[in-house]
Amino acid sequence: MFTGIIEDIGTVSDLRKEFDNLHISIKSNISSELKIDQSVAHNGVCLTVVAINNDQYTVTAIKETLEKTNINTLKVNDQVNLERAMKLGDRLDGHIVQGHVDQTATCTNIEEVNGSWVFSFSYDASLNNITIEKGSITVNGTSLTVVNSKKDTFSVAIIPYTYKHTNFNTFKIGTTVNLEFDVLGKYVARLLELKE
Repeated sequence: MFTGIIEDIGTVSDLRKEFDNLHISIKSNISSELKIDQSVAHNGVCLTVVAINNDQYTVTAIKETLEKTNINTLKVNDQVNLERAMKLGDRLDGHIVQGHVDQTATCTNIEEVNGSWVFSFSYDASLNNITIEKGSITVNGTSLTVVNSKKDTFSVAIIPYTYKHTNFNTFKIGTTVNLEFDVLGKYVARLLELKE
């Protein structure tokens, strides 16, 4: 379980294919604090630490993860949003995030607005995921509030701190991002489907 509050930005240092799996090595300020088998969210994707070497650690993404997330687009030197699993008893500063990406989206617009930024995204609405105005959304692992919610598009406002301390500052129009929709909203939508 995660909160969507990014702890660090890691840098991809190595990518190695093994059959259908991808081993991803990341340099990070939190590497020395990690343990083997620990869960870490990478752009919102929960992956398990399988090796640690000084300021670098390695995780493995399986075929399904590569097919459903933007992990398959990573290149050496790319920046990745990182968050360790929350500790029981900690404050929940973001919202409940599972680290299970629902689908990807494409950045369609970036607008600077008086020192902050508004990022807009489009996604495939046929997968039945929804956003609601002022609801929660996780974009590349970052807990954010939805604005301009439509059937297949939404926007988020990014303050300077978030812009500087996440990989939002690397986004361009056309960038693919990972989305995790609000888990509570998903349960409500599913219950309504069952009643029909």
